[in-house]
Amino acid sequence: MNDTITIADLEVRARVGVPDEERATPQRLLLTVEMEQPFAEATAGDAIEATIDYHAVTLALTEMAEAGEWRLIEKLAEDAATLVLTKFQPDCVRVEVKKFILPQTRHVSVRIERRC
Repeated sequence: MNDTITIADLEVRARVGVPDEERATPQRLLLTVEMEQPFAEATAGDAIEATIDYHAVTLALTEMAEAGEWRLIEKLAEDAATLVLTKFQPDCVRVEVKKFILPQTRHVSVRIERRC
C-alpha cells in the first residue's frame, strides 16, 4: 500500500460552468486531494520538511480556485493536479471535484489521477 496524505472535501468557491451566467458568480465546490509519497524519511525524523505540508496545499488550492475561471470541472481538476504535482511534488496525485448543480443529485463529480 502507498503512503497517502488526503485532504477530504476542501470547500472552495470558484467560477465554473459552461454557460456564462453560471460562471458569473462563484459557486461552492468540494475538492478531495490524495497525494502519494513515502513517509519513511518524515517518520524517521518527525520532520515536516520531509513530507508534504497539507496546510500549504489547501492554501494553494483555495487561491487557485478563487482566482480562476473554468467551463469544465474536468479542467479545474486537471489544473489542481498540475499545481500539486508542480509545487509539492508527490509521486502521484488524485483530485476529485464535487459540484452541486443538479438538484436531483447529491453532487456531480470528476476524479483524475496524475503521476510525476
